[in-house]
Amino acid sequence: MKKNKNYLDFVPSIKENLEWKELDSGMIQIKMENTGAFNFIAQKFFGRPRYSYIDLEEFGSFVWKQIDGNKTIFEIGKSVSERFKEKAEPLYPRLSQYFKTLQLHGFVDAE
Repeated sequence: MKKNKNYLDFVPSIKENLEWKELDSGMIQIKMENTGAFNFIAQKFFGRPRYSYIDLEEFGSFVWKQIDGNKTIFEIGKSVSERFKEKAEPLYPRLSQYFKTLQLHGFVDAE
């Protein structure tokens, strides 16, 4: 019988070709290329930018800095809990959804 792996056991890593930087404020900014037919049309005819810059807020920037390709989502959660205490609650449902969103946008891989 095949067992499903717990999502909190996944080890996230930042995609190699992803451009991002830490701003002077300590927050993280991710550069995302707008691709696809809709974006091509919007760029060509409506002057939309080829790249978008996503600024992560305090929680997201802290989590981003924890992603090293070695820590599990559970371990990252422990660091988040220590830093944000009760402000992070409900911690693991929130953190799981955050990582699913990062994966959906192609910012991270999780194994």
